[in-house]
Amino acid sequence: MKITLLTVGKTDRDWVKQGLDIYVSRLKHYIPFSIVEIPELKGVSSLSKDQIKTREGELILKNVRPSDDLILLDEHGKEFTSVEWAKILQDKISYTGKDMVFVIGGAYGFSEPVYKRADSKISLSRMTFSHQMVRAIFAEQLYRAFTIMRGEPYHHE
Repeated sequence: MKITLLTVGKTDRDWVKQGLDIYVSRLKHYIPFSIVEIPELKGVSSLSKDQIKTREGELILKNVRPSDDLILLDEHGKEFTSVEWAKILQDKISYTGKDMVFVIGGAYGFSEPVYKRADSKISLSRMTFSHQMVRAIFAEQLYRAFTIMRGEPYHHE
C-alpha cells in the first residue's frame, strides 16, 4: 500500500518546496509516499473554466488506477480534526489496503468525471489556501496523522 499526492502544476514556490520536502522525507519512514505533478495546461487563455477543468480532469484520471482510493482535497469535502483524520487514515490502511491517491486540483477545481470517480472528498479548512500552500499543509497533516497513530510525541491534545 502506498500514498500518492497528485497535483495539477509544479511546486514553484521555493519556500513551499522546502516545507514539502521536510514532510515528504519524514513520511517515508511510515509509508511509501510520492508526489506526482501534472504539468499545467499551456495556451489556456482561449479556453473557458469548464474546458480547463475538463482537460485537467482527463490528466488526473489518467494517473489513477481503478483500484486506487481516490480522495479529493476539495473545499466542499468533509473536515476532520487531526485525531479524527488519523483514525480515518488508520481505518483506510487497515481495512481497504488500497493505494490512496490524494488530489489537489487546478485553480478552477475538478471536472464532473473526477468528482464521479472520487471515493471521498476532504477539506483541510473552511478557509481558502493557495494550491501551492495546500501541498505542504497536506503533507504536514499526513505526517501528523502517522505520528498520532504511532503515539509519537508530535501532536499535542
